[in-house]
Amino acid sequence: MKTSNKFTLARLISAPVLFFIYFCPEWLGAKDGSLLSIISVCLMIPLLALSELTDYFDGNYARKNNEVSDFGKMFDPFADVFLHMSMFTCFVFSGYMPVIFYVLIFYREFGQNFLRMVAAKKGTAIAARKGGKLKTVFYVVSCFVALAQEGMYRLDLVRLLGKYGDDVMRYARYTGYGFFAVCVLLAYISFVDYLKNFGSLLKDSV
Repeated sequence: MKTSNKFTLARLISAPVLFFIYFCPEWLGAKDGSLLSIISVCLMIPLLALSELTDYFDGNYARKNNEVSDFGKMFDPFADVFLHMSMFTCFVFSGYMPVIFYVLIFYREFGQNFLRMVAAKKGTAIAARKGGKLKTVFYVVSCFVALAQEGMYRLDLVRLLGKYGDDVMRYARYTGYGFFAVCVLLAYISFVDYLKNFGSLLKDSV
């Protein structure tokens, strides 16, 4: 396997690992502030950061080592979606991401995946465009905003804030909603861009 694709594969593998770590304290009945809750936060934040960094490394190595391929063009966005939808699922269950935003993004990503499959059948590998890359950046930021909120609870920092704790977390949640709303907006703007450039492949297949 090429080095660039190994980085992409690492991102794919990290998705279920992060999902497991996120819910592990709940499954085992650990309370906020417990050792298990603290450990989960200390593991998730750096692991998510490293996972997101692989998105830079796979593209960098592909260009540097002349490893750019049609497979890589499809594998990279697939790994992105796999990781981010896994994290979004966690945040929906915890209430940091509105269900309607999750469903809209879910529909968009499946629509995009269908477009890529049709294009691949026609011999065209759709690489990430600028709009898609910007969308991914907001996916990443939104994940960390939501994870920071969960971390506040698991580290028991909300209790330490005393009477201000609930107000701080309420504003933090609204901020997170705002980031996820931007994610939805950019997701559909970029999808329209993909349809404008590759929609003819769909017409030819009908």
